[in-house]
Amino acid sequence: MSGRLIRAFVLTAPGAYEVQEVPAPVAAPGEVVVDVERVGVCGTDMEFFTGAMAYLHQGHSTYPMRPGHEWAGRVAAVGEGVDPGWVGRRVMGDTMLGCGDCRRCLRGRRHVCEKRQEVGIRGARDGALAEQLAVPAFSLHALPDSVDAALGALVEPGGNALRAARAAAPRPGDRVLVLGPGTIGLLVAMFLRAAGAEVHLMGATDASLSFARDLGFRHVWPEDSVPDLPFDAVVDASNADRLPGRAVELVEPSGRVVYIGLASGPSRIDTRALVLKDVTAVGILSGSPGLEATIRAYADGTVDPRPLVAATVGLDQVGPVLAGERPAGAGPGPKIHADPRLGP
Repeated sequence: MSGRLIRAFVLTAPGAYEVQEVPAPVAAPGEVVVDVERVGVCGTDMEFFTGAMAYLHQGHSTYPMRPGHEWAGRVAAVGEGVDPGWVGRRVMGDTMLGCGDCRRCLRGRRHVCEKRQEVGIRGARDGALAEQLAVPAFSLHALPDSVDAALGALVEPGGNALRAARAAAPRPGDRVLVLGPGTIGLLVAMFLRAAGAEVHLMGATDASLSFARDLGFRHVWPEDSVPDLPFDAVVDASNADRLPGRAVELVEPSGRVVYIGLASGPSRIDTRALVLKDVTAVGILSGSPGLEATIRAYADGTVDPRPLVAATVGLDQVGPVLAGERPAGAGPGPKIHADPRLGP
């Protein structure tokens, strides 16, 4: 650490937080320091705020902690062994930092490494809700000029959504139902639409359904009004423990169900239904394998998720957002961003 101080958002206990002055990071060998320009506040951060996050109870995470893993910024310094050409480049970074040596990492599956760190989530790796962030250079992805800071901070959730959309394997004209029109569900819907699918969305609130319609999705349904149609794939992007089983009920025989949402408690799927309907079920943990393709989709305008961002706040407003407060003047979208450069 250097003698210079930066501002950072710190969770000190469930429901407790401070914006602290902490030592500025120094780029260790193989690492870079990034000036953070934008950070997404997501459901994982909210679980750490409430204390419900499973990693807290499994020994993977502990308070105090600095969350934030959906980020974009500009490289300010590089450590020993890192190409100095990174300095000044606009980047985002992979959340999942595998060890690099195990069987999974060597097979290109760093995101499921047993020893992995996760930026702002697991393994005492500080997150991006701060003015600066230190990360390994191997985790960086360069952003083209057409991908601004808001889009850059949407690459990580977009990578998850892209992988879910691809796992649904739609052919043009296939009918796909997405459960849960939050940030991830709407991103999945955008990628499915870009692939030529007929996209349907099921949601729980009038506001979320209305916003989905405003984004151009015509087939939007409350749970009790989903039409009796053949759905070639169903993507569960919700956090409701009853919906994984519902997804299997709704999908066509020989169809696909994709699980990207995480319920707060155990959910149940009747595997007899999977077998008797010849259904393929896929789980998506991470956006890591989909980040570059997501950047390309944003860069060429295939998908533009910026309308999902309802407001951008400073670090001092992050705590109230995590507590469930809507920023004054926020738009209808589900995503809140933070810009650490904004003052109190």
